Amino acid sequence: MTQAKMKQLPLSVEITDKRDVRTQFAALCYRVKDDKTQVLMITSRRTGRWIIPKGWPMDGKTPADCALTEAWEEAGVKGKVTGGCLALYTYVKSMGGEDPLPCAVMVYPVKVKSLEKIYPEHGERKRKWLSPKAASKLADEPELAHLLRKFDAKRLIA
Repeated sequence: MTQAKMKQLPLSVEITDKRDVRTQFAALCYRVKDDKTQVLMITSRRTGRWIIPKGWPMDGKTPADCALTEAWEEAGVKGKVTGGCLALYTYVKSMGGEDPLPCAVMVYPVKVKSLEKIYPEHGERKRKWLSPKAASKLADEPELAHLLRKFDAKRLIA
């Protein structure tokens, strides 16, 4: 059975009550080196936890385009989205003095063409290439850790 290709439309963002679950879009940035999959992990700005680039919806952009924009801004990635949403994971975003915000994150695969030295958040984050298994051990969110552990770029149709 083949899956019909669906065109993804840009989003029209509507602000909702912050007590609702919010959606974010993430980039699972990857490369294949010496026939082995590697994924790019970055640190969060506030706590220094190891994460993947992610962020909020952007008016007029598709979820995949949002993920690619976050990959550029947070990690300096130049690349392309190579498939549809791989998976969802959930976490609770700490909002400083505000109530924590439950988030559902849609993850898109991004094949990295290059990493730029200068990018919008280059002085605020670290980045590191890791095997999917090693990356999974750094992730705090169990669902993200599972996704990372099982990820194999060779299974993607790029």
